[in-house]
Amino acid sequence: MPSFVVQRNGQAASATELAPLAFAGYAHFTAMQVRGSRIRGLDLHLDRLRSASVELFGRALPHDRVRTLLRKALEAGPADLSLTATVYSSAGEFTAADTDLEPELLVRTGPAADGPQGPLSLAVVEHERVLPAVKHVGEVAKTYLLRQAVGQGFDDAAFVDHRGRLSEGTIWNLAFWDGTAVVWPEAEMLIGTTMAIVRRQLDLLGVPQRVQEVTPADLPRLAGAVVMNSWTPGVSVHRIGTVPMPEAPSFQEVLHQAWHAEPRTAP
Repeated sequence: MPSFVVQRNGQAASATELAPLAFAGYAHFTAMQVRGSRIRGLDLHLDRLRSASVELFGRALPHDRVRTLLRKALEAGPADLSLTATVYSSAGEFTAADTDLEPELLVRTGPAADGPQGPLSLAVVEHERVLPAVKHVGEVAKTYLLRQAVGQGFDDAAFVDHRGRLSEGTIWNLAFWDGTAVVWPEAEMLIGTTMAIVRRQLDLLGVPQRVQEVTPADLPRLAGAVVMNSWTPGVSVHRIGTVPMPEAPSFQEVLHQAWHAEPRTAP
């Protein structure tokens, strides 16, 4: 059974169909890790695709249709894999909106991934994403800033906005620990599905959490930091800019407990 498939609207995509999409930059997506043919936070992924489609295209595919296409892709691969679902319009880029066209769905699968072990060091870079609430494609700045950070001796980059607030990483959400509560940065950002899963499970577990502005000047008063995305609920961060961050094993434990409390569901 192959570990990688590419399907367009539920059918194997041909090179001719994929060619116009190779470098297209007007689309959005969601990425997930599938284990045992099941997905954590499936409802969050579906809601993300719906809201982003309405924002970009003025209409969205029904949840049932998306679930059918995800299920078809999963049936073509192993039980454990990575999956990316990208929504785009055949109208393409640099055209006026055409809301008469139904969005199309491209599903790609590949080998399962768990992310880096960490701990990571993050350069602090001033950057604000366009349409930060949408997980959209064509974001050259994220790769560029990652590579700039690595060239400076860091592992990755964390963004600060024009007000000096930490927001998110290149492909990560940020989370902090004050010793007893999880602290989520307040800024314009993409709310990741892993972040949303952890937040709702922390509520159920009774773990304190809050949202507040976090600037680089606030970091010395915090007791830990992590990054998270679809790979993992928490990779430890040991330095942000010039500020060392303490190890926080209890923070990691809390985040992983919340993550594993979320049931996996089948599309």
